Amino acid sequence: MSSPAKFPLPSLIPFASVVFFFLMIACSDRGKVSSFSAQDKKDILSLLNEQQTDWNNGDINSFMDGYVKSDSMQFVGSKGITFGWEQTLTNYKLRYPDTVTMGKLHFEIMRINPISADAAWLTGRYHLKRTIGDATGVFTLVFRKIEGEWKIAYDHTGN
Repeated sequence: MSSPAKFPLPSLIPFASVVFFFLMIACSDRGKVSSFSAQDKKDILSLLNEQQTDWNNGDINSFMDGYVKSDSMQFVGSKGITFGWEQTLTNYKLRYPDTVTMGKLHFEIMRINPISADAAWLTGRYHLKRTIGDATGVFTLVFRKIEGEWKIAYDHTGN
């Protein structure tokens, strides 16, 4: 009979350390996601409702209050990638110079997915009812909770 293989204790320490490390990450991530509350979801939906109202009132400046006012904010659309809040505002004003072009906006939220206590991503559809022709499409938004307020840090909108 052969004896079972013996693993010296020192050779198990690196393996145990790696397992412990990944368990700590898994537990800490789970804790963060579970601290995403029903109130957080309500706050995100409220922000989108405010944006919809601002848009429908022809107020792009107020609509943009829902975004992170930072150069790190990103918007991805049919014209490519835009970096920064200021440039995104400028692009919106160029593309939608008046209320006829803006039309009336309606969001249809499909799903909110928590990432952590201060981050979530959302998928949805938009519908623009306009006299010059309706527009519809889909979007993915990444939200960050900054100083207690949810803001859009990343927006990918397409047809």
